[in-house]
Amino acid sequence: MQAGKLSRVIFIERLVEVKNEFHSIVSTWATVGTVRAEVARQLIDEATTGFGEAGTDRVTFRTKYFTGLTTADRIRFLGRAFNVKSILDLGVRDGLEITGEASE
Repeated sequence: MQAGKLSRVIFIERLVEVKNEFHSIVSTWATVGTVRAEVARQLIDEATTGFGEAGTDRVTFRTKYFTGLTTADRIRFLGRAFNVKSILDLGVRDGLEITGEASE
């Protein structure tokens, strides 16, 4: 993986439970990592569903290898949140290819 291609910054977020000022447990997204990435693909598609047409926005990122990412996490990129749909190892701990779908 060439470092020069990692020209974007993405934020890895994880759903955590914290206590608010009223001592109630609430769920919130917390940033657990900041990673340099390459945008490999961006696909905006429209499909017919049972209730009409729905658009999907998918982005595939390539990053250096890091541990701990799951499909329960999400990626924040350019002010938008993308739910992690798939994680693919590139080589033996060389890098990751992460596909995310925009959350609405």
